[in-house]
Amino acid sequence: MDFNAIKMKANDYEQEMTRFLRELIAIPGESCREEEVIRRIAKEMNDVGFDKVEIDKMGNVLGYMGSGKTLIAFDAHIDTVGLGEKTNWNFDPYVGYENEEEIGGRGSSDQLGGIVASVYGAKIMKDLGLIDDKYTVLVTGTVQEEDCDGLCWQYIINEDKIKPEFVVITEPTNGNIYRGHRGRMEIRVEVKGISCHGSAPERGDNAIYKMAEIIGEVRELNEKLHYDEFLGKGTLAVSETFFNSPSRCAVADMCAISIDRRLTDGETYETALEEIRMLSSVKKYGAEVSMYQYTRPSWTNLTYPTDCYFPTWVIPEESLPVKAMVEAYKGMFGTPKVDKWTFSTNGVSIMGRYNIPCIGLGPGKEEEAHAPNEKTWKADLVKCAAVYAALPTIYCNQ
Repeated sequence: MDFNAIKMKANDYEQEMTRFLRELIAIPGESCREEEVIRRIAKEMNDVGFDKVEIDKMGNVLGYMGSGKTLIAFDAHIDTVGLGEKTNWNFDPYVGYENEEEIGGRGSSDQLGGIVASVYGAKIMKDLGLIDDKYTVLVTGTVQEEDCDGLCWQYIINEDKIKPEFVVITEPTNGNIYRGHRGRMEIRVEVKGISCHGSAPERGDNAIYKMAEIIGEVRELNEKLHYDEFLGKGTLAVSETFFNSPSRCAVADMCAISIDRRLTDGETYETALEEIRMLSSVKKYGAEVSMYQYTRPSWTNLTYPTDCYFPTWVIPEESLPVKAMVEAYKGMFGTPKVDKWTFSTNGVSIMGRYNIPCIGLGPGKEEEAHAPNEKTWKADLVKCAAVYAALPTIYCNQ
């Protein structure tokens, strides 16, 4: 394989990738409102010569190059989070900025840069005649990941009937190759009480006091959770509180909390729920412990309900996708560090639910995700496009 030719092509496309990324940044595209972003990506795919471009009923864009038997996918979620407190931004997050090294704007690292590098990685494959009869490349621009990680791929696998041999997750990896991350789930704990007038609280049964005891035990439970040598410890955190009371002058008759539970290798939603149900205060007060469901419709108005459970996944370092990615990277940019994400990705469905191998490499840095003044680096776009272009041929020749 001519790694120098691939690197030269990737460098040649730096200006085009920069233009494309800045145009995507300029289109607001929060979860369930991604239509304009999807249509702009589909146009770019057609313009650079993809063989087939489709938008499925959920609103994901699917671009194909080649016609070989082995299907290799590159996934980028193209929705972004909101802006947060606008005064924390030093520039307009949708206008963004550009200098010799950086591109700034909402979604630049998380993770519009991933779709840009994927599209141009596939173009490089076609330019250099790397796509042969052994494989087909699928680039997916997927929706609703920020709302519900992996829901898009539940739909792609179950309804579009697409099952790649493996998938490259193009979320930001700080210049490294990533091979897994902790899973997560969203848990609700609710306890009932009896309201009464606040002037005589002894007549009622205050649900908030009950919940205070439960929260104390939940906090203690966090210190006792399972530890995995590669992924680290499972964690939990109370993330929201809710209550019901007839007035500010009354005792609350309901209190609930949301728990953000991060699952390390070896933990499941069953074990996580049972740990909370077995807390003495939860049993004492008959609290209800359940998992949230996601039911928000996509931009096409399609609803695809799912439990808010996002399984852990890890691919072995000696697996063929990891070895191929390391070889492609090493051929152009030196020996990479192989590590893991801190946050969650669509891999929770692709590998976590369906056991389709995933491997990660994407432009940008994890710490830029969801932060004000978000930015990415032009060199990352070039590097990722080059590695993507080399990967399928190396994988198929192993």
